[in-house]
Parts: sequence; structure tokens; C-alpha cells
Amino acid sequence: MPKLVARCITISLDGFSAAKGQALDAPFGKDGLRLMRWAHVTQYFAAMIGKEGGAEGLDNDFLTHAFDNIGASIMGRNMFGPQRGPWPDEDWKGWWGPNPPFHHPVFVLSHHKHSSFQMEGGTSFHFVNDGIESALKQAFAAANGKDVRVGGGASTVRQYLEASLIDELHLVQAPILLGSGERIFEGLDGLSDRYEVVEYIPSETVAHVHIIKKTK
Repeated sequence: MPKLVARCITISLDGFSAAKGQALDAPFGKDGLRLMRWAHVTQYFAAMIGKEGGAEGLDNDFLTHAFDNIGASIMGRNMFGPQRGPWPDEDWKGWWGPNPPFHHPVFVLSHHKHSSFQMEGGTSFHFVNDGIESALKQAFAAANGKDVRVGGGASTVRQYLEASLIDELHLVQAPILLGSGERIFEGLDGLSDRYEVVEYIPSETVAHVHIIKKTK
């Protein structure tokens, strides 16, 4: 059966997946982009932005395979952009430029209506304002039998974990302290009854943690 997975979700040692103060020039909040240094030095990231070089190895392997068997993605509004409240217009097309790295339908959770649109490379964005289960139903339908990936941010991953809808979570623990920001693992009572850690794999820069939903 198709699964709901979350991959390459990075948190700091003190548990934050983004810092406070998200802005157009700070998608992970003030100084929060430090979380992603492990990814930015890889061969995969260099190729994604049209450059050569970059590090190979374990971190690069995880990034390279993050979209394996993924037919659609779900993300929160704050992962799509820094805007808050009603959309002032529909000019903003995301952080990723004209050819985003998804290459499949992406469903964005929002409290406010927004038109769907198509980007280069097969990526399309659709906006869902009637809850996480509606977004998941639409994403599975669009994925055509493949898995669906939750991209973030913290609130979105937390909501799907709280509802026990995520089947597999690949967490990346970066050796930095943010001090404040957005946490995934907050208010998730009984999480250990429903999920378990099955792998802990350290690389030279971060630790990769594989968490799965327990079978009854």
C-alpha cells in the first residue's frame, strides 16, 4: 500500500526545525538556515542548483533517494512562502524558482483560498483549506499508487504525527543549537506508544534517525 513518509526533516540538538523570524531572505527563520548546512555541501544540492562538485557519502545518499517512489507532496503554508493571512495576490510561486525540485503535484495547507498553478518540470501547486486529511486524500489520489511525502514545516509534520498518519519519518539531527523556534515533538502525548526508532545512523556531519509507526 502507498505510504505517507517524511524525509530529510532536520532538527537541531535542542529540537527545533526552524528558527523564529521567517522572512523572504530567511526561509528557516533568523540564522535557521544553519540547519541545512549538511545538505548544502552535498553533490545532490550542487547539481540541483546547476553547479558541479559537492560531497558524496551518506548524507548525499539520503538526499538523492528522498524522492524515491514519491508521487505527490504535502507542505504547510510557511514552507511554501513567508506570507501570513489572506493572500495579497498570487504572484508568489515559492522559494524554488521556475523549476522546483518536486516534479509532481504539491498540496499546500492554507486557511485561505488560492488558485492552483503549474510550474516547469511537472511541479504543480494546489492549495487545501479544509484540513490535513483532505490534503492527504487529494495527494494519494494524485500520486497514482506511489507514496506521498510530507515536506514540512514543523506544524505540518506534527499534525500528521499527532493523527498517526505518517508511516515513516526520516529525521536528521544537526549538531547545532537554535535556542528557540518551531518544534515538531511538542504536545505529542503517547507518541512512543505509536512510533518507534528503528535506525540511528551517524554521518560525519549529522545523525540520520529512522522512525516508523508501530504495527498493531
